[in-house]
Amino acid sequence: MSREMTMVDTRARRSTMLPPSLPPFGVSREQAAALLSISASLFDSAVEVGTMPQPRVLGGRNIWDVDELWASFRALPHKAGMHRYPDEQRPQGNAFDNAKKG
Repeated sequence: MSREMTMVDTRARRSTMLPPSLPPFGVSREQAAALLSISASLFDSAVEVGTMPQPRVLGGRNIWDVDELWASFRALPHKAGMHRYPDEQRPQGNAFDNAKKG
């Protein structure tokens, strides 16, 4: 059996070990980008400028903490003009958007 076949078989067994209703608490780069509905390259840029968190490392693999992704996403500003309260200050962008402009 080839190494590729063994890896696919191992992944398939892992996915059946846990109930589908149990959400992951660590995800790959591609999964993290998919959670945010953005491309992997845009996700990489957001990590580089600090808008998204750095990964954790386990056995040489980069794994993103879903709770940290959630918190970073929640910290992003809303689109200008979409405030609940008229006196609320408008956000001035974020590190990712500001880096793209400059």
